Amino acid sequence: MAAATATPVRIAPAARTLRRRSRRNGALLGLLAWLGGIVFFLPFAWMVLTSFHSEQDAAANPPHLAAPLTLNGYREFFGSGTGVSPWPPLVNSLTAALASTVLVLVLAIPAAYALSVKPVRKWTDVMFFFLSTKMLPAVAGLLPVYLIAKNAGLLDNIWLLVILYTSMNLPIAVWMMRSFLADVPVAIMEAAAIDGAGLPTVLVRIVAPVVMPGIAATSLISFIFSWNELLFARVLTGVVAGTAPVFLTGFVTSQGLFLAKVCAAAVCISLPVLAAGFAAQDKLVQGLSLGAVK
Repeated sequence: MAAATATPVRIAPAARTLRRRSRRNGALLGLLAWLGGIVFFLPFAWMVLTSFHSEQDAAANPPHLAAPLTLNGYREFFGSGTGVSPWPPLVNSLTAALASTVLVLVLAIPAAYALSVKPVRKWTDVMFFFLSTKMLPAVAGLLPVYLIAKNAGLLDNIWLLVILYTSMNLPIAVWMMRSFLADVPVAIMEAAAIDGAGLPTVLVRIVAPVVMPGIAATSLISFIFSWNELLFARVLTGVVAGTAPVFLTGFVTSQGLFLAKVCAAAVCISLPVLAAGFAAQDKLVQGLSLGAVK
């Protein structure tokens, strides 16, 4: 009996030591996470602060943190004094990003369903093929794409960018959606099929609600990649189909770099992506976590 009561006495100090060590590790990881967040946030905060300075104060070295604030950079971005409106490029970027994201989801979800829930033969080779399309640098395909667009009369056409952005983001979307769909219980889909539901019904009413966090994460990443793309938009567009990143490069002129104006333009162009990420942050975290846990 004495030996039985002595065992908890020996275990309790070890348990307390493990709990204290776990708390210290958790506090250390939390501190590192905060430091990492601050490091990533500081450049954006600096850009926002610079956008409210005059060009003289923005170009000062060392910088003037307490310099007077002004809205001149934003006024010039919205065409005050220049007459150049940013709305057509912003609308072009929004059109290309939204349309390509919808097409990516429409194509990626059935493909991922076929590669995970109803696996095709040699599906690993198919997944490697999708991944291999991202190994070629974008600049290597710039000339062939330009010649094809020129011969087809699609230069300076926003729908050309929609097609390109869809093809560029589709491999990533298939990989992500396959990871999410692999976690869907097969039993519920089999039950729906027994009840007479076809593939479109299963995808829309059964699979989509279950993997909605994954769909949100995939769509947000596709939207961000499309919104930020510059290389093809800079080469393949002109006056009509120019996007927001192309419009941003117009602030770098032969007269020099107008830092305050560029920062103001960058803040305005970043707002749609930030707003989309903030609105879908809960589903984004759930979706990325769902795809990572296996």
